[in-house]
Amino acid sequence: MNSVPIEITTPVTLEISQITSTSATLFPTATPSLRFSKSAIRTSLRASTVDAVLAAVFSIGTGGILLSNFLVELDASPVVFGMLSSIPMLVNLIQPLGAYFSELTTSRFQYSLHTHGIARLLWLILVIGIVSFSWGAIDSHQLAILTLLIVLCSHLLGGLGTASWFSWIAIIVPRRLRGRYFGIRNSAASLANLICMPLAGLAVSHWYGGALQGYGVVLLVSIVFGVVGIGCQYCKIDINPQLQNTHTGEVQSNPTKDELICASELPSAQNQLVSSIWKNSNFLKFLLYFSCWMLAVNLSAPFFNLYMLDKLDLNVSWVTIYSSLQAGANMLMLIFWGKLADKIGNRPILISIGILVAITPILWLGIGANQLDLWLWLPLLHIIMGGTIAAIDLCNNNIQLGIVPIKNQSIYFAIAAAVGGLSGALGTTIGSFIIQFAEYGGLGLFAISTLLRLTALVPLVFVQEPSR
Repeated sequence: MNSVPIEITTPVTLEISQITSTSATLFPTATPSLRFSKSAIRTSLRASTVDAVLAAVFSIGTGGILLSNFLVELDASPVVFGMLSSIPMLVNLIQPLGAYFSELTTSRFQYSLHTHGIARLLWLILVIGIVSFSWGAIDSHQLAILTLLIVLCSHLLGGLGTASWFSWIAIIVPRRLRGRYFGIRNSAASLANLICMPLAGLAVSHWYGGALQGYGVVLLVSIVFGVVGIGCQYCKIDINPQLQNTHTGEVQSNPTKDELICASELPSAQNQLVSSIWKNSNFLKFLLYFSCWMLAVNLSAPFFNLYMLDKLDLNVSWVTIYSSLQAGANMLMLIFWGKLADKIGNRPILISIGILVAITPILWLGIGANQLDLWLWLPLLHIIMGGTIAAIDLCNNNIQLGIVPIKNQSIYFAIAAAVGGLSGALGTTIGSFIIQFAEYGGLGLFAISTLLRLTALVPLVFVQEPSR
């Protein structure tokens, strides 16, 4: 989604020159009229990478540690933190509806503009709320409720557009370059996190008007970057969903009027779609793994920052530094994981690295606010988390891209997101109540999460990844 430095996109553009000669292998049934030009693919990949960088800056202000610290400053309860973490996952239930709406349109770009664009602009309301709080017009409780409402509405709109965007990028990126490209793209986004996160943390903690006003300024800057990122999507090949569902290969970006009429007159295939999903045992096995994994991970993951900010009483500057170390490790390892996934596949990486990610929560047991933990164990723990999570996120996306059919692709993506989101939200909700109401809830929660993560990996053994 983004003007990308040449060193970031060079590995991709070197491979693009080979796409035309191998298009029969990548897209066996595509006709010459449906192929993209090399220059169009190259431009789209660059634009998507730049958008990822700008979206990363946007997410710094609208989520993560800064938003958590903002609620800590407002004296929000652990249940509020649980809601904050569960909302983005729970709203994934609306993704099937968003996928259905997107398939009725004739432009992926226009649909994304109306969903993600409005979603990012909604955060301006929170900026106004922070100003009103500074003037005494609203109290901290009202501001916390407003924050949750903004999170809910923005993620609802994002949920309506996510499946469509995922289907859009899946068509543009050639199959054999997915691991490498997404590794580079995500690495560029992690670099933005690495640079901007500590700067934003310092701005918030040292702002002369206080941390709350400092967060308002950082949030406003983040929104500007996010809106510019949406504009970068204009440079990507636009896909017509009507034509995508009539072909099993690539889709041209500028269909003729006759083609649109022909596509619009196709009979409804909803019953066949439902039947095909239930018969796709490989996809159902992936859903079982993904839902169990999301529940197990989100049982504890959203509360690591709360643990440091509240229980250990660390300054937000410390926590942003740790987050930057995690982003740095994520950035360095993404390209490695991407290349490795292209060579050996995604499932072996998910199983082996998944075991390491599974035992991560118990490594938090015994962490305190002493000098040894502050300078050694916490940094090391975040570096491990950054490197391993990079593999899981990348390979989960790639294996999903590989096992779903191209026809009605966004529907499959939406179902996976909805199931995973519901499971993740359930995990976060359970975790928040355990922390608030159970004695030693935080430490016990980390141990339970480890056991459930290991169990969640079992269904993945039976998922068949398509040959490369």
